[in-house]
Amino acid sequence: MKEIMRKLPVEAIIKTHSKEGGLSRTLGAFELTMMGVGVIIGSGIFVITGVAAAEHAGPGLILSFALAGIACGCAALCYAELASAVPASGSAYTFAYAGLGEVFAWFIGWCLTLEYVVAMASIAVGWSAYASNIFQLMGISLPPFLRADFFSGGFLNLPAVFIITLMALLQLRGARESAKLNNILVFVKVAVIFLFIILVARHIDPSNYDPFMPFGWSGVFSGAAVVFFAYLGFDAISNSAEEVKDPQKNMPRGIIGSLVIATILYMIVTLMLTGVVKYSVYAGVAAPVAYALNEIGIRWGSALVSVGAIAGLTTGVLVLLGSESRLIYSISREGLLPATFSKVSRRKVPDKAIICTWALGCVLAGFFPIDMIAELCNIGTLWAFVFVAVTVISLRKRHPELPRDFKVPAVPFIPVAAVVLCGFLAIQLDWITWAAFFAWTLFGFLIYFGYGRKHSRLGRQSGESEGTKNS
Repeated sequence: MKEIMRKLPVEAIIKTHSKEGGLSRTLGAFELTMMGVGVIIGSGIFVITGVAAAEHAGPGLILSFALAGIACGCAALCYAELASAVPASGSAYTFAYAGLGEVFAWFIGWCLTLEYVVAMASIAVGWSAYASNIFQLMGISLPPFLRADFFSGGFLNLPAVFIITLMALLQLRGARESAKLNNILVFVKVAVIFLFIILVARHIDPSNYDPFMPFGWSGVFSGAAVVFFAYLGFDAISNSAEEVKDPQKNMPRGIIGSLVIATILYMIVTLMLTGVVKYSVYAGVAAPVAYALNEIGIRWGSALVSVGAIAGLTTGVLVLLGSESRLIYSISREGLLPATFSKVSRRKVPDKAIICTWALGCVLAGFFPIDMIAELCNIGTLWAFVFVAVTVISLRKRHPELPRDFKVPAVPFIPVAAVVLCGFLAIQLDWITWAAFFAWTLFGFLIYFGYGRKHSRLGRQSGESEGTKNS
């Protein structure tokens, strides 16, 4: 038990993660905020809002976004403190390694892998739907078996695989190049969202808001658990800590800033979508924004929004692919995964980890439907958020002297609120999602006890120290 509960010293983390030969520090607070906005807004507004309204909350989805936003806000404050105190790649995995112990760190890292890879694949499927819409407007159409996954009657979702491959190639070029493209695409996406609001505002029919909560409060709560997926992104920012200039100050700014911007836009767009057409028509629609414009006869607007959606979803794939590769890089560096994944290319990026993430994403996006993979992502994220909140309390007690440029107010109340809210949302998820999560967790622990525990760098150092003492 003592062996799997060993903790990584905070001083060692900071020293190891700041040494020469690692990743290149090129990002500021603006780039971090754009990264967060890029991945958060793309996954929520352009993909899951329609299905969540049709199947869970109706127009009351705006309350679901508010509830999920509050839960994420509590978690975001915890992330901001930990990112300022332990500015290293690995996000919640690294935080837990320092505050809770190795086995908890592995569990969270495994949960985050589920989050990032599944979210990336889900966004890529949404990207495919919007790309197909544009192609059809241009009179171009791929064969059906190359536009749908195996479970939907096709063979391979080729557009989804294409966008993941393209973003992987860009990630291999370096963090600076990825950030530049992300900034451009975020500006395009936000401009398109404002255009959508302007176009549909005069077409809103108040009768579409009746009933406002067709599924009652239970629908609002289950809707919050589903749209929680839409907020994924601010936690991904913390994976870029080793590529950030002055991370102690810029990390909290990027995390909190992107969450605030995204929450405001979510609530406005949700109100627009459910006001233009009846919530029920969005059932099974993977491109709700373009669909709404088509329904009111604004076809040119639909094409333009589809372009904006593609830009937004592209940033989501880009950021999540980069985040997961940095997570694999960090776990590998501590010996819990093979050392090859912690190698850095001459462009200062973890190329082997990027290739591994690309392969996993292509399999999920190419062969599985969006409704099967989206909820699985949520449960991994919620567990990670719970442990991040607990880590804040643990490090406050174990390392009160640790410099923190940002501190969570009202500790332990806000971290406890994050645990309670995230736990509540997790309970709302379907039992099939829980069953799949337990299977994923079991597989992860088989890897840890079969490989990671034996090859742990911290474990080897402990063994060497014991050997020195005995001699």
